[in-house]
Formats: sequence, C-alpha cells, structure tokens
Amino acid sequence: QVTLRESGGRSVQAGDSLRLSCAASGRTFSMFAMGWFRQAPGKEREFVAAISRGGGRTEYSDSVKGRFTISRDNNQNMLYLQMNSLRPEDTALYYCAADRVISSAPVEKNANLYDYWGQGTQVIVSS
Repeated sequence: QVTLRESGGRSVQAGDSLRLSCAASGRTFSMFAMGWFRQAPGKEREFVAAISRGGGRTEYSDSVKGRFTISRDNNQNMLYLQMNSLRPEDTALYYCAADRVISSAPVEKNANLYDYWGQGTQVIVSS
C-alpha cells in the first residue's frame, strides 16, 4: 500500500511555469515506477509523463514533450512535474500514480497498469 498526495496546482497565465509535487507514504517509494496523468473536463484521463524506479528512464506524451520534466527524489519519497510554457490546453486535474514493477520493467503509459493514485491537483491556465 502506498498513499499519494499531489500539491502545487493553481491558476496561472499562458506561458507561465509551475511545479507539481507528489508526496508518497507507505511502502518503499523506490519500488514503484511513477507517472503523471491528467483529466480535463469532459475528457478521458490521459498520460502525461512517467519515470522509472531509479529515475534513469522517462517517457512523455507528445503534447508535453520539451515543455514538461518529470523527476523524483527517492530519498524524500517525492515525485515532481516541472511544467514550462504552459498553455490553456494544459488545464486539467493532474494525478500522480504508482506502478509496482521490477527494476528493469519499461515505463508505462497505460493508466490501467498503475496500482495507486492520488486525489489530484487542479491546474488552470488562462490565455
């Protein structure tokens, strides 16, 4: 069992930057690959970014590649999402998720493969 809590979401202007955080508690954080997903009103939840257990491998959706950076601090049990050059279409509820995997497992983009989810943090980007 692992509990995830996101923070850092707020209202910003287009072009601004924002950093989301996800604090993990419970089982060993380093046993989990981690991901960020988002859901905009009226849309399905979509993959944003993911990172391997040790942080050496990352994946991004095409819509955020080059603008967002996922990172983690296994000593602090923290996951981050640095979001730059924000656009109105980035407006969504952002979730962090944990996927218990072996160390060599690929980084997953499929939300159904993640075992634990936070409650989300709202990001609103105004034009």
